[in-house]
Amino acid sequence: MQFLSPSIGCSICGIGCPNIYIPSLRITQSTRAAAPEGLNVFLDDGLKKSKSANVPIQGTKVSKERIREQLHKVDLSASSYDTAWVAMVPLPEFPQIPCFPECLNWIMENQHPDGSWGIHCLHPSLVKDALSSTLACVLALKRWNLGEEHVRRGLLFIGSYFSSAMNGKLHSPIGFDIIFPGMLGYAIEMGIDLPIGQNDVDAMFYKRDLELQRVSGNSFEGRKAYLAYVAEGLGKSQDWHEAMKYQRENGSLFNSPSTTAAALTHIHDAKALEYLCSLLQKFGSSVPATYPIDIYTLLCMVDKIERLGIARHFSFEIKNIMDRIYRCWLKNDEEINADMATCAMAFRLLRLNGFDISSDALTQFGDLNFFFNSIQGHLKDMKTVLELYKASQIKILPNERVLDKIGSWSSNFLREELSTNSEDGLQVLSQEVDYALKFPSYANLECLEHKNCIENFKVENFRVLKTSYMSSGVDDKDLLELALEDFNLCQSIYHKELQHLESWIKENRLDQLEFARQKQTYCYFSAAATLFSPESSDARMSWAQNGVLTTIVDDLFDHGGSREELINLISLIEKWDGNHEKHFCSEQVKIIYSAIHNTINELGAKASALQNRTVTDHLVEIWLTLMKAMMKEAEWVRTKTVPTMDEYMANGYISFALGPIILPALYFVGPELSVDVIGDTEYHNLYKLVSICGRLLNDMQGFEREGKEGKLCSVSLRIAHGCGLTSEEEAIMEIQGIVDSSREELLRLVLQNEGSVVPRACKDVFWKMSRILHFFYMKNDGFTSPTEMVSAVNAVIYDPLKVGC
Repeated sequence: MQFLSPSIGCSICGIGCPNIYIPSLRITQSTRAAAPEGLNVFLDDGLKKSKSANVPIQGTKVSKERIREQLHKVDLSASSYDTAWVAMVPLPEFPQIPCFPECLNWIMENQHPDGSWGIHCLHPSLVKDALSSTLACVLALKRWNLGEEHVRRGLLFIGSYFSSAMNGKLHSPIGFDIIFPGMLGYAIEMGIDLPIGQNDVDAMFYKRDLELQRVSGNSFEGRKAYLAYVAEGLGKSQDWHEAMKYQRENGSLFNSPSTTAAALTHIHDAKALEYLCSLLQKFGSSVPATYPIDIYTLLCMVDKIERLGIARHFSFEIKNIMDRIYRCWLKNDEEINADMATCAMAFRLLRLNGFDISSDALTQFGDLNFFFNSIQGHLKDMKTVLELYKASQIKILPNERVLDKIGSWSSNFLREELSTNSEDGLQVLSQEVDYALKFPSYANLECLEHKNCIENFKVENFRVLKTSYMSSGVDDKDLLELALEDFNLCQSIYHKELQHLESWIKENRLDQLEFARQKQTYCYFSAAATLFSPESSDARMSWAQNGVLTTIVDDLFDHGGSREELINLISLIEKWDGNHEKHFCSEQVKIIYSAIHNTINELGAKASALQNRTVTDHLVEIWLTLMKAMMKEAEWVRTKTVPTMDEYMANGYISFALGPIILPALYFVGPELSVDVIGDTEYHNLYKLVSICGRLLNDMQGFEREGKEGKLCSVSLRIAHGCGLTSEEEAIMEIQGIVDSSREELLRLVLQNEGSVVPRACKDVFWKMSRILHFFYMKNDGFTSPTEMVSAVNAVIYDPLKVGC
């Protein structure tokens, strides 16, 4: 680990206290070449139509190697504020001698030309931090009668910007209204001639009294923890022996050098002194704002890279980082367990990366009172609660009640805070919270999340605890430029693939089928939003083409074809012979069969080459199984048969028609799938569970419409078999419960390593399909609706990135 140069700006997350994001310029550039003419052309359904492919930006080529080399590093900026407090610690045996004289030398060597200390940036969000850091450094030098000129210049800076300390509209470091007045009091006791009017000093003391009065109304335990954290501003009025109850195993108070140093100016504690000595041994002559913070910083970096959509470039490095985090998890590392945000993020990322970990580590967080009895609760820290909320959604077992509890209180808390929070400095965090609430992880499309993250990404955002600091060795500009290039490259590919899909439809005369819904854009969108990487082109096209065909076949069996045509089509698939000119009972059967035949043969040939074995027969079998299930439903409707729920579900998960979409696409994902894997129960269960979710989600959103059309669905069947005792609301609740449990079991299978035979890359496709299904059916039947998905489709395929000032 090393210190960052104060001039380097980077993104930072931290432990357990509110993120204050510094508004700053984002990279300003054209994120794509001149928009094609077609981007301004709209179809009747609101979808934009491109006449030419999008062109990737011609920006600076990002060095992936530079990111790769820095990814595992945790670089912390030196904290003038904390170093000043450490500099004030006396030798235990000789109170008139500084214990850490090297810190005093660092302070004198690192004053800025304007007389201030701290991260050298007079942005409005950092002025109070600069005032606090500068006053702390002045106190340290005056404490030991050093740096007279430095003190003079520091006081001039404080006098020039003191009005900012009274400005309630500016962001304040944590505890500023207690700590800064407290330091003013110390300065007066030292006899420092402050260049501030007495009325202004009294006004600061009044602000402190108001803050202490406000704090007294909060949770007793949360208040005590908070006041112990900012105890350097309370001085002798703080019960320091009480504060030492918050000492951690590493000897620190709250991992804060300043709080720990302040305690040592009042009482002697060998472990606390050892903590500070270890910091200076590690970092040299200054200390960071908080330590340790390695685990949280690494977790934030992995999370950031994943949300930007560039994780595939650094899979090896991410695996190494997560292996390291897992070893710490197994050791019950205090750096994880002592902080809610770190623990929650570690749980989520470890579990999603395939590590077998228990949710028991989050048990205490299930109680809302535990949160409010902490510093985070006292500060109403949205960042910590957001991490807990995200963690709560990674539920894979029915008995993980703690995740349900966390999800319940955290979502309520975030919604309430979102409705009342108006601070500009929290704009980015509020936007992230709003997005997370709108799109829970199981209904969040990766491509949409990537775009949202890129457009709201801050190249420079500082973390502000009691003082500001920066962390991480990776330059955010590199990350953003790589994400920009990646997204634009993907969009250019999407345009070409969608054009190819539209040409394929015309070549196969599918647009001539008047009874069929034309859903090619939605079918392609569902593929692009999940299988988003450039190298997944064959998988996307297989997904999209089969999606178009299953939609047409579904419409044929629902209302578009006669019984003779349905039987004829199934017979043709059973024989699978291209020469059937005399056996087509209608032109539309000929069109549909020919399209299926040509497409399956083409995909089968490609897949067989990749898999090193013949797979076309399997693709035909998938289609035949689907058509027979659709035929059974058509016969139920024709004969007015009311099946049992078990009969309906045994057939319905197949007739939902995910088989031809998902299963052929797996052959193009990468790993070879043997006959044994295809025949394994794990493979079938993954398919069945995602199909159950889709079938029931569709039923809940479309049962009224389908009921009017005389079609069966699980909701109407549940009511019918309830003998008048089951209401519509009860039926929907029961079916929603089945969806939730099926989704959790699906995620468990996807994340499971032990005993799994299906490659993880293939299992992920089932989970991606589940996410797109939950997205489509979040509010209504988004697939059937002509307008519900328009904005999402445009965002992924057509709309350029909005990145600028």
